[in-house]
Amino acid sequence: MSTAPPKRDRSVTTSQDSPGAPSIPAHPHHAQRWLILGVLGAAQLMVVLDATIVNIALPSAQEDLGFSHDARQWVITAYALAFGALLPLGGRVGDLMGRKRALLIGLIGFAAASAIGGAATDIGMLVTARAAQGVFGALLAPATLSLLMTTFTDARERAKAFGIYGAIAGAGLAAGLLLGGVLTQWLDWRWCLYVNIVIAVVTVAGAWTTLHHQAPEGPRPRLDIPGTLTVSAGLFCLVNGFANAETHAWGEPAVWACLVAAVVLLTVFTLIETRVAHPLIPLRVLFDRTRGAALLSVMLLGLGQFGVLLFLTYYFQQNLGLSPISSGAAFVPMIAGLAVTATAANSILVPRYGARPLVPTGFVVAGAGLFWLTGIDTTSSYTSDVLGPLIVTGIGTGMAIAPAMTAGISGVRAEDAGAASALMNTGQQVGYSVGTAVLSSIAASALTDQLAGQNSISSAVAAGAAVHSYTTTFMWCAVIFLIGAVISGALLRSGPLAQDPDAGPVVHV
Repeated sequence: MSTAPPKRDRSVTTSQDSPGAPSIPAHPHHAQRWLILGVLGAAQLMVVLDATIVNIALPSAQEDLGFSHDARQWVITAYALAFGALLPLGGRVGDLMGRKRALLIGLIGFAAASAIGGAATDIGMLVTARAAQGVFGALLAPATLSLLMTTFTDARERAKAFGIYGAIAGAGLAAGLLLGGVLTQWLDWRWCLYVNIVIAVVTVAGAWTTLHHQAPEGPRPRLDIPGTLTVSAGLFCLVNGFANAETHAWGEPAVWACLVAAVVLLTVFTLIETRVAHPLIPLRVLFDRTRGAALLSVMLLGLGQFGVLLFLTYYFQQNLGLSPISSGAAFVPMIAGLAVTATAANSILVPRYGARPLVPTGFVVAGAGLFWLTGIDTTSSYTSDVLGPLIVTGIGTGMAIAPAMTAGISGVRAEDAGAASALMNTGQQVGYSVGTAVLSSIAASALTDQLAGQNSISSAVAAGAAVHSYTTTFMWCAVIFLIGAVISGALLRSGPLAQDPDAGPVVHV
């Protein structure tokens, strides 16, 4: 007599060989788990690619669509903000509707938004499409991670699977930079968005044939609608306030009204979470000392890291005269240093020493690399003046980001693992958004100050002012990283991290 597929995502293996042992139904994904890993890896690759691929295409898109320097930040910010603000909701929606269904909807929606972005005729259409990508990415990413956690139930196989998954994430950052250069130079910047359609079609076919729908067991928790609305609106106001600082003075109402509204909305969100039966983010997760320190660290790392990617892209193409392909390749040493250091730190050092000695050290090393970058000028070359700082920055960032992300989820209850993972990834995306807005404002102010009283028509003067705006930004990034070193050193607990055997690792993008 056949039995119906189990409804519990956390079911593991069949245990009927020992007399008296409880019968645990086999997981329906077990036989195809390595094929499923390939499918989930492809889904993760699409999300990770969009974190970097558009950066390389941005100068070409700006020239084609004719938008201003003030507007270009929103091409990056719209995606990161929508993605980060809706990640907690995306994880909960996936739990309610089923992870396979959430994955398929996320893939199809992401591809449709990419098609609209690739066909954009103005900056408004492009930014709207990027925001839609972020919305569907927020549904896609938690479903991918949850399916990976529940598909691999053996501890050793799960560790191996997450190692491969993390390697795909790291390689995706480098691949995004390289692929963005190839597509922009050989085809058109629009193909940096159209490529997602190809990846989505293949991934949807794989997910449809290998994954089984699993309805959640027991009563379904209700969605925390008030919490979702307040945290999403609060994060939007936070980033929008900083973004307005690029085109308005810091004392303008357009800036402070948004920032004050953000504080009020996020405070209301915190109060709501203490009163609802099924909070979007349980406060026991948010207010843990180690997790709070990890969250701040991840936000500050995201803030500085994305500034380097954005402004160096313009420096490579507009000052050094590198092609889009060469610009993408120029970032590979930094990404390689980040990936190797992050893997070594998480697999060798964190289990023995914990996160506290690693995260502050990583901040200091990355800050030193950024400070080194402030020495570039209009006569600098990539090999002698940029390559060394890039490698140092990548090594430091990898040393800090992986232990911080791991500290953010270690020791949580099994039922809180998804919320903790979403919280860390949200912090990273908010760091990207705020960093892009704040650093764009700093760069714009530095550019204006440098051009004051000079002949702005002169190409030499304009190039010098642009480089000055970049080096000013790198200096501020270095300061932010030093602040991160102080905060993480003071707040992170010493010693190896506590582990919950049912909690899966966090994979950052």
